[in-house]
Amino acid sequence: MSNTKSKRLSRSKVDLFIQCPLCFWLGEIKKIRRPSGPPFSLNIAVDHQFKNEFDLVRGKEVPLRLAKEGLNFIPTQHNQLQEWRENFKGVKRLYREIEFFGAIDDIWNDQHGKHYVVDYKATSKADEVSLDAEWQISYKRQVEFYQWLLRGNGLDMSDQAWFVYTNGIKDDKAFDDSLQFKTKLLSYMGNGAWIEPTLDKIVDCLEDENPPKAEASCEYCNYLAKRNSV
Repeated sequence: MSNTKSKRLSRSKVDLFIQCPLCFWLGEIKKIRRPSGPPFSLNIAVDHQFKNEFDLVRGKEVPLRLAKEGLNFIPTQHNQLQEWRENFKGVKRLYREIEFFGAIDDIWNDQHGKHYVVDYKATSKADEVSLDAEWQISYKRQVEFYQWLLRGNGLDMSDQAWFVYTNGIKDDKAFDDSLQFKTKLLSYMGNGAWIEPTLDKIVDCLEDENPPKAEASCEYCNYLAKRNSV
C-alpha cells in the first residue's frame, strides 16, 4: 500500500524534509518524531494583536501603518480567510495524491486585485530586523510555499511578499507591565521554482521502504550518532 494515500503534509513538514530527509522519513513512516520545543507564547500573542489591527479595516481601507509607509494595500476580505488561518486546516492544495497545507497570517491586495502573502514575525534583539541571516531562508521558503498554495486556490498572487516584523525593545526603563516594540515592513520577492521538484522528492521518499541518508548538518542526527558512539 502506498504511503501517500490519504496523506496530509503541512508546510512545516516540507521544510523538515529540506532540513533532513531522514528525520522526515522517520516521522512519517516510523512515527518517530523529533522532540518538540516549547511554544513561543509571546510570538503567538503578537500575531494575534497584528491580526486584530488589520482586521479592523479588512476589505475597507488602507491601514494606518501601511499608509504611513506610502503603501496602498488593503487587508483582503475572503470568505475562507478564517479557515486559511487556522492551524491543522489552513490553505490546502492537492499534489500527487497528497494534500499539502499551511496556515497563513494574512493576505493583502492592491487596487488591481493582485494579492500578497503577509507573514508576521516577532523577535527581540539589539540590531534592526532584516531578512539577511542565513537561517532566515526558512522564512522565505515559508512565504513562497504560501504563494504556491494560494495560487492553487485561484488567487492572483504576486511574487512579492511582506513581513510585518516587530522587535521588542530592551532599555533601562521600568517594566510597568508594558513592552515596547518597533515594527518594520520588509518586502521579499519570492521564487517558488523549488517547490514542486521538492514535493516530487517527498513523494519518492514516502514510497521508498529504505530510509534516506541523514543531512550532514542535522543537529538531531549528529547528536544521536555521537551518543551511540559513547
